[in-house]
Amino acid sequence: MTWNEWADAARAAIRDGGRWRAPRDFDARGPEGVLDGRAVVSFASNDYLGLTHHPRVVAAAHDALDRWGAGAGSARLIVGSRPVHTEAEHALAEWKGVRRAALFPTGFAANLGVLTAFGGPDVLVCSDELNHASIIDGCRLSRSHVAVYRHQDVDHLVAALATRGDRRAIVASDTVFSMDGDLADVDTLRTVAADHGALLVLDEAHAVLGPYVVPSPDSEPVVRVGTLSKTLGALGGFVAGPARYVEIVENTARPYIFTTAPTPADTAAALAALGVLRSAEGVALIARLRAHVDRLRPGHPSPIVPFVCGQETRALDAARALLDRGVLVPAIRPPTVPSGTSRLRVALSAAHSDAHVDQLTAALAGVFGAVPQR
Repeated sequence: MTWNEWADAARAAIRDGGRWRAPRDFDARGPEGVLDGRAVVSFASNDYLGLTHHPRVVAAAHDALDRWGAGAGSARLIVGSRPVHTEAEHALAEWKGVRRAALFPTGFAANLGVLTAFGGPDVLVCSDELNHASIIDGCRLSRSHVAVYRHQDVDHLVAALATRGDRRAIVASDTVFSMDGDLADVDTLRTVAADHGALLVLDEAHAVLGPYVVPSPDSEPVVRVGTLSKTLGALGGFVAGPARYVEIVENTARPYIFTTAPTPADTAAALAALGVLRSAEGVALIARLRAHVDRLRPGHPSPIVPFVCGQETRALDAARALLDRGVLVPAIRPPTVPSGTSRLRVALSAAHSDAHVDQLTAALAGVFGAVPQR
């Protein structure tokens, strides 16, 4: 089979399986915008606090662009480091209550960097089965022995750690799982990791409403991965933790060493957003987001609210029906989620108005007969 024949067959297989995807331009500034020529309200963005278009955030990006230009021009360890990168790292470390932080171009790259820096053939990585793809790929690239434990099953995690032998161990988990919006039991994971002498890697990408991670002493092997593109509304990722661990990342992680530094404008935007987040305005935005979540699903712990449809065709039909009502909630289907669990994944934001949430609940009730509570 030639490469052209293989490519044609591969595309046909995706289409025949009903899993063909293609980008669609959403012309928007905030939740409201135009998709395929029609006005819609999006409930699919990770801009949880609406900081992407906050005036202070936009102004900071403009100022950085004027001062340093569009790009950093090099990797951080060569000549790509700008004062704004260091300032942002100090602010992120202070926010997380740890000694050090290191910036990456994306949160995906941060997970790859952390797991490849600390993993290896003499390491066992225990990973929750619903962890993000960046953790899964980081485990693969690390060349570690990998044990995937059942979602939130502490007994299964402990059993996996018992197989480590002479290997060092890593426990890796999201703190908020991106497709279900449920929370990891961070305190229990810390206890298990400490009892087994394991390094704990926590991905806090979606943790805008919690769980709160108590800052660890510099002697505790806990590494925290975050993103600048969700709660902070910009672009980039970071790793934060004890100085000894962050310095290893800076000196050994290939996604840090061999890539151009994050753009000054993105970094300045994230730094300004962090300032908003840690102010009284940030407290109000979080409270507003919490109220939106409680209107849709009372007590749900995150702004990610799934509506599991089961089969892919049902999820696609539901997404189309919502779009006809002016509400954009794309269907999530395999391979992003397991077969038989295709869903609508609502992502709420403080940028949504009460009228937007009214429109969403009315649309969901119109499609499902009532707003589903699972």
